[in-house]
Amino acid sequence: MNARRLAHLLGNWRRHGSRHGAVDLAAGLRLLILDGRVPAGTALPPERELAAALDVSRTMIATAWERLKADGLVVSRRGAGSWTAIPAAGGGGEPEADQENIDLARAVPPAIAGIAAATEAAVPRLAAELCSHGYYEQGMPDLRARLADRYTARGLSTTPEQILVTNGAHIALAIALRLFTGPGDRVLIEQPTYPNAIDAIRGAHTIPVPVAMTEVGGWDFDGIEATLRQAAPRLAYLIVDFQNPTGARLDEAGRRALGAMFRRARTPVVVDETSVDLDFTDEPVAPFGAFGDVVLAAGSAGKSYWGGLRLGWVRAPAEIISRLTVARRGLDLGSPVFEQLVLSELLEHPREPLLDRRRMLVERRDALAGLLREHCPDWTFDVPGGGLSLWCRLPAPVSTRIAATALNFGVRVAPGSFFTPHGGLERYLRVPYTQPVDVLTEAVRRLAAAAASVAESRAPMAENGSIPVT
Repeated sequence: MNARRLAHLLGNWRRHGSRHGAVDLAAGLRLLILDGRVPAGTALPPERELAAALDVSRTMIATAWERLKADGLVVSRRGAGSWTAIPAAGGGGEPEADQENIDLARAVPPAIAGIAAATEAAVPRLAAELCSHGYYEQGMPDLRARLADRYTARGLSTTPEQILVTNGAHIALAIALRLFTGPGDRVLIEQPTYPNAIDAIRGAHTIPVPVAMTEVGGWDFDGIEATLRQAAPRLAYLIVDFQNPTGARLDEAGRRALGAMFRRARTPVVVDETSVDLDFTDEPVAPFGAFGDVVLAAGSAGKSYWGGLRLGWVRAPAEIISRLTVARRGLDLGSPVFEQLVLSELLEHPREPLLDRRRMLVERRDALAGLLREHCPDWTFDVPGGGLSLWCRLPAPVSTRIAATALNFGVRVAPGSFFTPHGGLERYLRVPYTQPVDVLTEAVRRLAAAAASVAESRAPMAENGSIPVT
């Protein structure tokens, strides 16, 4: 990297006047390295050239370099120059090398109690299936019947013909996009929303049209109605039960109002129900499908039971299910039989394990809220009545900086910009409470350290990194 480029990236790096120039310069470059703007292994320009570009003394450059060498962020060798590095062991407040990384980007809990027992119970049933070809395009009849019964119990009368079993809720959205949209069509979404849904929409060569969530109430009914009228989207994607990432839940009156809007606009709606089982309130709300015409409810075993059980489903009118079944052939030819047998066993006795899961998540949610109030007192958030994460509002637009820096403190976390198709939301950070309390305690300590490190410097904003998010 040449001196002019590095000077540009450093920007207005001075904070404390000329007497502390070396400290400020070291802090500026430190954040650039931790942010990833200057990747590890980048050759630094000669001290003389950088001194000229920054209009400072060569001594100041050398002093700043020595501070960074002490932290393991700059390495030098006589005759070879200096280059950036990420320290292998803790230094300057970073975690020890033997401490494993903590993943807060994937908001998924571990397997529910009973997975092993359900797997064992499914083995004898598998033997009976081995004489068949094993393809169930719409899903195994027994599983579809049990899923239909769940919707009926929630207040939406459903038959097995109205259920399509898929390989996760995500593929359900992909099939719906294949059926209802074409290249260049618009798809209405909430902002923020699930990042992988944004990727699926773009992957179908369609255009996500976001409607911003409100601070109070969550859904902007006027904005949604205006978007339906002006943008004429061919499909909508909503998360009305413990919305990812905000945790908001749409009440029955809101579902009725939105259902009427989509009915008038004749716009099909994919409703992501992956968190519907994670309700801590014991105040169930009827499914969105009870209030609309063409509503495709996409459910999943991933958040309720286990992410490794790669099964989902769609509940929709029977005519739509038939069309979805045909449309899926371009993506896959059905879901694995054994996993369907396991899920069917889990659904036979669903209540107690799910109650245990909810109690566990409530404990972790409350612990995380307390930890953030203690270690990050200037972060604010609402405590949701369900779901898997807190949507934290930061005191400054530094979400991406914190996420990039946190990687070097041993924590992966998703910044607000991941949850929007066009960037922004830099004042927000999603923090899941799916890890054990002791892990959350260490994770928040590291997050607080990363946030403090960012606050020490005012380096330019980092670009989004590649962090898998669920």
